[in-house]
Amino acid sequence: MSDELVFYTNPMSRGRIIRWMLEEVGQPYRTELLEWGAGSKSPEFLAVNPMGKVPAIKHGDTVVTECGAICAYLADAFPQAGLAPPHGSKLRGPYYRWLFFAAGPVEQAVSVKSMGWEAPPERKMMLGYGSIEDVLDTLEGLLTGREYVAGDSFTAADLYLGAHIGWGMQFGSIEKRPAFEAYVARLEARPAAKRAVEIDDGLIAAQQQKQPAPAE
Repeated sequence: MSDELVFYTNPMSRGRIIRWMLEEVGQPYRTELLEWGAGSKSPEFLAVNPMGKVPAIKHGDTVVTECGAICAYLADAFPQAGLAPPHGSKLRGPYYRWLFFAAGPVEQAVSVKSMGWEAPPERKMMLGYGSIEDVLDTLEGLLTGREYVAGDSFTAADLYLGAHIGWGMQFGSIEKRPAFEAYVARLEARPAAKRAVEIDDGLIAAQQQKQPAPAE
C-alpha cells in the first residue's frame, strides 16, 4: 500500500509501543507529536480519535486506534515485515490469543493493581482477568522455556505483550520473574526496539530543553 502512514503520539505514552511496531515494519511514516491537554483534545485530533487519546495511526483514509488493534493492523498491512503468521497457519490462533490476552487481561489486571483497587474474593469471578496472580502465573507458564508466543518467530504479539511486561516490571506493577526478564531482554535487544527507544527518548529530551527554566 502506498498511502501515507501518519503516527499520532506523545513520547511519554503508550505511543512508545507503536513507535517500536513502526520501526519493526520498516515503512516510511510521519510523526505528529501531540502535547498533553490541548494538543490531544484539539478539534483536528478529535476528528481522528474522539477519545482524544494517543497513539493513533492514519493509513491513507484508514484510522486505527488502540495499541493492540494498531499492532494487528500494521502486521497485516505490511506482511513483508513478517510480524504475523500467514492466514491459514495453525500459528494464527496462538498469535491472536496472546495478542489479545495482552490487550485484555494483562492491561486490565495491571491497571487495576496500579490504582490500588482489589475486588472482594467472592466477586473476582466477575472480572475478565480473574486476578493479577492468575494473569502472571499464566504468562510465566507460557514463557518458561519458550522464546516467542507463536512458533519460533517474533511477531506483533510478542512486541505488544513484551512491552506490557517490560513496562510493568519497570514500574513495579508486574513482579520480576526470571521468565519475564529473559523474554523482555531478548525483545529489547532487537534493533528496531533500540531505534524506537532512541527516537522517543530524544523527543523527550528535546521537549525538556524547550521548557522555561524555573524562576530563581
